[in-house]
Amino acid sequence: MAEERPGTWFGFGFCGFGQVPGSGSRTKGVPRPEPLPAGADLRHVSASWSYTACVTRDGGLRLSGSVSGAADGCRDAWASERLLVVLRARPGRGPELQAWAPQSALCGEPLWAQSLAPEAQGAGGEGAGALPLLPGAHAYVSPQPPFRQPLAPELRARQLRLGAEHALLLGAAGQVFSWGGGRHGQLGHGTLEAEPQPRLLEALHGVAMVEVAAGGWHSLCLSEAGDVYIWGWNESGQLALPTRSLAEKTVSEEGRGDDANSKGRASPEAFITVQPFPALLDLPLGSEAVKASCGSRHTAVVTRAGGLYTWGWGKYGQLGHEDLASLDQPQPVKFFADTRLLVKAVTCGPWNTYVYAVESGEN
Repeated sequence: MAEERPGTWFGFGFCGFGQVPGSGSRTKGVPRPEPLPAGADLRHVSASWSYTACVTRDGGLRLSGSVSGAADGCRDAWASERLLVVLRARPGRGPELQAWAPQSALCGEPLWAQSLAPEAQGAGGEGAGALPLLPGAHAYVSPQPPFRQPLAPELRARQLRLGAEHALLLGAAGQVFSWGGGRHGQLGHGTLEAEPQPRLLEALHGVAMVEVAAGGWHSLCLSEAGDVYIWGWNESGQLALPTRSLAEKTVSEEGRGDDANSKGRASPEAFITVQPFPALLDLPLGSEAVKASCGSRHTAVVTRAGGLYTWGWGKYGQLGHEDLASLDQPQPVKFFADTRLLVKAVTCGPWNTYVYAVESGEN
C-alpha cells in the first residue's frame, strides 16, 4: 500500500473573532489560503461562525476565536454556536460523548455526557468528521434541546449534515433523506413546506449518492459517478445558478451602459432565487466531484483530480480567489494548482473554508 504523502490544512475566509487562520491579525477576512498553525498535525477541523475547533492526530483539541480552550483524548469534535460536541476516547472503555457550552472553554463539567458501547464504534458514524451523526448511527446531535435526536434504524445512516433549519441524511444504499424547515426549497421535495420527519428525495430515485452537504439554506449531494446535484436558496449564487443580486451589482459597477451593452445580460426570467428540487450541475472541464461542503451561502467541491472549485457569497474571502467577490459560477481555487498541491478534503464554516491538501509528487 502506497504511503500517504505529507499534507497540511489551510484556511481562508472570515476570522473576525481571531479564529484560525487569522489568529493575531486585525483583519476580518483572509482571501487567500493560509496554512493553519500545526496544520500538518491536524486530523479534522470543524468551524462555527465565531470559533473553530481543530482536532490533532494525537487527540488534542484546540479552540480559537470567540472562545479558546484545549483538551486531550479527543477523537472528533463538532462546533456550533450553541453547542460544542466532543467524542473522547477512554482507555479500556468505550468512548464518551460530551456536549459543552462553547463559552465554557472546556472547563468544569459538560452540559451532558453519555458513555458509548465499544461495539458502536464500527457501526457507522465513526471517524473524525462523522459528527453530528453519533457512533452506531442510531442518533444525531442537535444544537437545540433535546440534544440527542434518535434516528429510525431502517434509515441505516452513513452520513448526516445539518443546515441552519434542515437536515440531510445519506442512507446505506445511497438514498438521500431530508427534513426540517423548507421555506427556501432546501429539502428538495419541490415545495417550500417543512417536513417533521426524514423524507426520501424521490427526485434522486435510482441514482446512488456517496456524499451530502448542507449549507445554511441550500443542499448538495454527490453521486458515485462524480455528478453534483444542488438545490435550495440561491440568493448569493451558491447554487451556481444566475442570481439577481450579482447581476444588479455588475450593472451598478459598470454603469447603465447603452442598449448594445445590455443585450448580453440575462433577462429577469433567467434569475433563480429558489430551486426547490435537485438540479444537476456540470463542473467546468467535465470534472468529477468526490468531496463537498457548504457554508452559510457558499459552496466548495473537491474534484477527483485534486482540484477545488468554490462559488457563492465571498464577502470575507471564503471562496479563496484572493478577492472578496461573490460568484454564481464554479471557479477553481488557483492557489492549490499553482503550488502543486492536491486537495483531499474540504469543510466549510458558515463564512469560511478549510482545506486539507497534499503534495502532488510532481516536479
